[in-house]
Amino acid sequence: MARASVKARQRKREKMVAQFAEKRAELKKAGDYAALDLLPKNASPVRLHNRCQITGRGKGYMRFFAMSRLQFRDMALAGKIPGVRKASW
Repeated sequence: MARASVKARQRKREKMVAQFAEKRAELKKAGDYAALDLLPKNASPVRLHNRCQITGRGKGYMRFFAMSRLQFRDMALAGKIPGVRKASW
């Protein structure tokens, strides 16, 4: 499980990206790169990192389910993810 500060930093960046998304799009369309430089660094979507929604783990992230491989396995074995079951052949 990720530290609380790491998860909080990620939420803060997500909020800031959403807040400045429209303004960034306008400035990019206008070609005003000097004004883009004046925006906060955390307003850039490049600074976001995919993290598990449950634990905050950054590695082993499954984009389709928005969770780490460990949480996916636990939830799939518990039957909490519809349509997913353990393979056997």
